[in-house]
Amino acid sequence: MSHQEGSTDGLPDLGTESLLSSPEEQSGAAVATVASSGTEMAAAEPSTGDGGDTRDGGFPNDASTENQDTDLESSSEDVELESVEDFQHFFVSGEGLFYYPLVGEEATEREEEEEEMEEEEGEEEEEQPRVCPRCGGANHEQCLLEEDRALEEWISSETSALPRPRWQVLTALRQRQLGSSARFVYEACGARAFVQRFCLQGLLGGHDGSVSTVHFNQRGTRLASSGDDLRVIVWDWVRQKPVLNFESGHDINVIQAKFFPNCGDSIMAMCGHDGQVRVAELINASYCENTRCVARHRGPAHELALEPDSPYKFLTSGEDAVVFTIDLRQDRPASKVVVTREKDKKVGLYTISMNPANIYQFAVGGHDHFVRIYDQRRIDVKENNGVLKKFTPHHLVNCDFSVSITCIVYSHDGTELLASYNDEDIYLFNSSDSDGAQYVKRYKGHRNNATIKCVNFYGPRSEFVVSGSDCGHIFFWEKSSCQIIQFMEGDRGGIVNCLEPHPYLPVLATSGLDQHVKIWTPTAKAATELTGLKDVIKKNKQERDEDNLHRIDPFDNHVLRFFMRHLAQRGRHPGWRGHGAEFPNEELGESSSRSDTSEEEGQDRVQCLPS
Repeated sequence: MSHQEGSTDGLPDLGTESLLSSPEEQSGAAVATVASSGTEMAAAEPSTGDGGDTRDGGFPNDASTENQDTDLESSSEDVELESVEDFQHFFVSGEGLFYYPLVGEEATEREEEEEEMEEEEGEEEEEQPRVCPRCGGANHEQCLLEEDRALEEWISSETSALPRPRWQVLTALRQRQLGSSARFVYEACGARAFVQRFCLQGLLGGHDGSVSTVHFNQRGTRLASSGDDLRVIVWDWVRQKPVLNFESGHDINVIQAKFFPNCGDSIMAMCGHDGQVRVAELINASYCENTRCVARHRGPAHELALEPDSPYKFLTSGEDAVVFTIDLRQDRPASKVVVTREKDKKVGLYTISMNPANIYQFAVGGHDHFVRIYDQRRIDVKENNGVLKKFTPHHLVNCDFSVSITCIVYSHDGTELLASYNDEDIYLFNSSDSDGAQYVKRYKGHRNNATIKCVNFYGPRSEFVVSGSDCGHIFFWEKSSCQIIQFMEGDRGGIVNCLEPHPYLPVLATSGLDQHVKIWTPTAKAATELTGLKDVIKKNKQERDEDNLHRIDPFDNHVLRFFMRHLAQRGRHPGWRGHGAEFPNEELGESSSRSDTSEEEGQDRVQCLPS
């Protein structure tokens, strides 16, 4: 794919060829747009007298609405005369068997009938006052006002005023010119003004199906993606063209594919819905020599946790409740670390994250409400099933419906831990707190129901929290205040699942149920207006509450139900820029059957023959 072919009409030119040079020089293109006008940057940070910015986290007055046109379709019934009695009945009724109306006569009669029906319906509406389906009364407007007031109280109940911006563009540029600031890019990536200017920069299209994973290499020059088509594509994301496209070796969709650090992009780890954990051997990220299976879970394997700075060690977790440690230096790379249990019952795992400040500690989450932290040096299954400590929001301990954790991630220094709950909110825990400690922050507004959705920190100091949503939007929260500061449409008619920040530039890569990887950069001329945020949050909250009231099926069936709905509505909801996502039906059945066997007893298979 050439550079012209990979570009998208209507998108601003990134102009970051220098991104391939040193990190400090790479900041020029990303900062140039904002730095050209200090006034514009200052305008993006409106503050109140008390030092807090209330615009970003509040609701705009002008909410966008969409007009839906309904086409009236008329149909005529064909008369079928299968017997003499039918013919006699039709003949006696006085209707002609071969009656053809004059041109325009049929349409005129139909219009007259429709006008009569509309007049009758209008009379009925005048006789019967409008009844609100929620309150059961006639004061519908008052009910809506009360709902809006309750929603705003719910959103603002655990938020605070935005702090004053730490990073000032004019001051930072002056210090950089004088040579007194050696961390210009580092500080700029955590600037709120940049986050508020994020907009779609480019689309990377090459997959035949949804994209379930995106991952930058250590230097940030390459981006790996994979998904339903079982292929892994390595992108030169700046030029928007693939440099490598190879078969993963998986039987069902690839869930994660990650570059190892400190290996010259020569090794990549993958896991998938077939339970396989595979390793690809690459040559300069431009040629795949081979892939081999190093472990297999008895159920889908959803996530990998790479050891920081290690080119050969990582952890995996799966719905069989098993955590494996993989050491590629060993003849038998995989060994079992722990089987996650609550009392005597296995707990299937959807996510695992390694503490970057203490590589012996890792956290897992899955099909219950506990965040479990283990220490590989102190796992004793006879004592608390080997768990070092557990966290959970206290109100979820005895709730009426089951909840699951779809994603866990440590902050940059390992002091904090994010957990995204299925059809609940995102919670922040202090990893150093004692066992059973309550959460310290709560992030609301999105919806995490239909898929196993990721959450992530953004910024060099983990200043922001970012997540996708079932509504197709990307949400950014300022971490300390829990206020929404950025709100972007990430997938039209679909879902945003995966979000990957660039290792040192203000760039974000996302993927979801469509066929494209999207690149976001802070190149907008002004801060994004949060238009329509109130309506989206309201819809997400109402749908979540309704599902919780009528919840019957376990979380494992949510994915299947969503895919069926998405397939049914795909004709009415075109994909991004006309490219709809495709989801092979045969994969759903295979994935479900493998999930059902994840709780089976027996010896776990940890070693695969080379393929």
